[in-house]
Amino acid sequence: MLRRFAISCALIALVLPAAARTRPHYGGTLRVETEGDPWQRPGGLARRMVFDGLTALDARGAVRPALAVEWNSDNNDHRWQFRLRQEVHFHDGTLLTSVNAVAALQAACASACPWSQLRAVGASVVFVSDAPMPNLPALLAGDEFLLALTIGADGKTVGGSIGTGPFQVAGFANAVLTLTANEACWQGRPFADSIELHVHRTLRDQWLDLSVGRADVVEAPAELLRQAQQQRLNVVMQPDAELLALQVNDAGPLQNPMLRAAIAAAVDRSALENVIFQKQGEISSGLLPQALSGYTFLFPAEQDLSRAQALRGGLSTPPVTMSAEGGGAMQLAAQRIALDLRAAGFNVQMVAASVQHTNLTLRRLPLTGGAPAAALDAVLRAAGQPMAAVGDDPAALYKAERETIDRHTLIPLLALPRAYAVGARVRDLYLRGDATPDLADASLEDAP
Repeated sequence: MLRRFAISCALIALVLPAAARTRPHYGGTLRVETEGDPWQRPGGLARRMVFDGLTALDARGAVRPALAVEWNSDNNDHRWQFRLRQEVHFHDGTLLTSVNAVAALQAACASACPWSQLRAVGASVVFVSDAPMPNLPALLAGDEFLLALTIGADGKTVGGSIGTGPFQVAGFANAVLTLTANEACWQGRPFADSIELHVHRTLRDQWLDLSVGRADVVEAPAELLRQAQQQRLNVVMQPDAELLALQVNDAGPLQNPMLRAAIAAAVDRSALENVIFQKQGEISSGLLPQALSGYTFLFPAEQDLSRAQALRGGLSTPPVTMSAEGGGAMQLAAQRIALDLRAAGFNVQMVAASVQHTNLTLRRLPLTGGAPAAALDAVLRAAGQPMAAVGDDPAALYKAERETIDRHTLIPLLALPRAYAVGARVRDLYLRGDATPDLADASLEDAP
């Protein structure tokens, strides 16, 4: 009996330290590095840490309450009412009300809102539109509809980045954005005391800093995922998080739909997937990945130079300008596409991303939302091509996507993952439904 008791005590002594190592710790500073602007839309890492939306997406992409606790629609989805969570405060202490929520939403989307009217009614925000809005709860979880305070309690305009999120802005100096924990956050205090967000860091520098312990979380784009696996890095990833697409300006030299169809037929998607993105994406001839829609295989995906040349026929076009958003692999992918188009008889000239009104733009568009209709609505809005309202009917969804693809103003190429490499001292870092890291729930093993 005594021996059994001694063995039990020994096992408990071994288990308790292990549990202590995995139990979340409060405190410490998370060091995060990014290549881009932390405030950019969509996907800027600072945005989800500082701001909240009326709704949010869980890890599976389903809509859940956030600053709104419940919502309902009437008049065939032409009108929606969202009831706000009570006793939520912005970082400066201002109480969240329907009035400042409406002001924040109007500022977020300006004239490109998916609704025609927005009103504050008691503790609720009411959206009204001439067209039905069946996907509004999912849309409001998007990055562009996060709420930043624009009107203070005194009715005056407020500047700066003041939200209701788990972290608040403490300062920006020497390319480091410092965020501190929001002690009164409605979701509960985050584990880390602060986050140092190092911006405009090259991927090479990010990975070097991670390897020597100067960074805790860095970007791991699709083209580097194989290398990350070879180096046995700890990577958190969400597949099918972004759509690589070629956006075509249907004005100017490409206003002829036959020329746009020729461009779509000329692109070699397999070369992009195999060579540029190292087999880490999925060829997608549809705007939604196959796993989400179930019908992407119905759209042609193979390169067909003969058809492209036939569609172009004897049409001569002036030089076509092309740019790519982002660096590295995006520039290489754009150059690869330019070679395909030249083989089809187009005179393509590469220009910098800063040049406005290019004829072709290679873009990465967010694929968010667990429901196919909401995801399609979001990706088309991000491309500036909002679609007519489509509910959950698969036939209507296919028809809407087919009509967009047949216009050849947005040519889908690949569905790409989004991933981050994580240092050894970080615990419980997961990706949200929009594939951004949930840094509020991450903790540091060596925190005091």
